[in-house]
Amino acid sequence: MKVDQKGHTITIKDTQGDFTSFLMKVTHQYKTFEKHNLIIDLLLYKDLSTDSIKLFLPLSKQHKKGEKSFVIVTSDFDYNAVPAKLTVVPSLLEAHDIIEMEEIERELGF
Repeated sequence: MKVDQKGHTITIKDTQGDFTSFLMKVTHQYKTFEKHNLIIDLLLYKDLSTDSIKLFLPLSKQHKKGEKSFVIVTSDFDYNAVPAKLTVVPSLLEAHDIIEMEEIERELGF
């Protein structure tokens, strides 16, 4: 697992190729990341199912209650198949853009 911090955003990337292990690590170490916006980089995985992505839903809900952004990045995916409560985008650049927009919305009180 590789963790990069840029300003108020942390990007967590799996380096092992074991999705279940990665999800468990992120969940167990969540307290370390809870004060920052989070980007979960799943670009390593080419054939992720919607059910796999949905496993991040409890973490996403918890994170958004703390008024922080939680964005999942994966390519080659049916983005319409995920629940609206999850933010899933195809690139890291788009993830950063979403976080920036959500930060502005929070500052304006939306």
